[in-house]
Amino acid sequence: MELMLLRQVSLSAEGFYAVPGIGWDKEKGWGHPFNYYAFGMCVTEAEVDMLTGAHRLLRTDILYDAGDSLNPAVDIGQVEGGYVQGLGWCTTEEILWDEKGRLLTHSPDTYKIPAVRDIPEDFRVALLEGYANPNAIHGSKAVAEPPLMLALSAWLAIKDAVSAVGDHEREPDYRIPATNEIIVLAAARLRTLSSKAHA
Repeated sequence: MELMLLRQVSLSAEGFYAVPGIGWDKEKGWGHPFNYYAFGMCVTEAEVDMLTGAHRLLRTDILYDAGDSLNPAVDIGQVEGGYVQGLGWCTTEEILWDEKGRLLTHSPDTYKIPAVRDIPEDFRVALLEGYANPNAIHGSKAVAEPPLMLALSAWLAIKDAVSAVGDHEREPDYRIPATNEIIVLAAARLRTLSSKAHA
C-alpha cells in the first residue's frame, strides 16, 4: 500500500449496477419502479394482562418468500431479525420529546429495544419453496428489512385482546407503539364505554 501511495496509484474502486427495465412516470403514475416485491405472511398469538399492559407473544408463524434462497439459514435469520426489529417499532420503542423539542428517548437507558423476553416463545419461520424469482441472481430475493412489517401481526393480536374487553363491539383507542401504558389506557376506555352502554 505504501508503494502505491508513493506512486500515487489509487487502490479503491467503485461500481454501480443499474437495474434494467425499471422506471416510474410521476405524472402518469405508471411504470415498473422495482425489479421484484417482497412478500410474507405472519400470524401471532399474544397473551395480554389488561391490568398492567404486560404481554407475552406465545407463538408466531411466518412464511416468507425469498425466491429460491441462496442460503436458507441466513435468510431465516434475516426474517427473524426483521420481525424482532418490527416488534420494537410496534410494541416498545416509544419516542418522546420534551417541551423544547429535545429527544428524551435517545439511548438504551431511555428507549426500550426488544430483548430476549420480547420474542415469541414459539417462533416458527419457513421460506416459501418452489417459486424462484426470475428477476434476480439464481432465482433469489433479498430479505433484509421487509420482514419488519410482519410484526404488525403482534400489534394486531394485542389490539384484538384489548378489543375483547369491550366484547369486540368497538375499536380500541390504540396506537403504535403498543406500550404497557397504551394497552392499559385503551382497555380502561373500553371498560368505561361498555359499562355506560350496558347501564
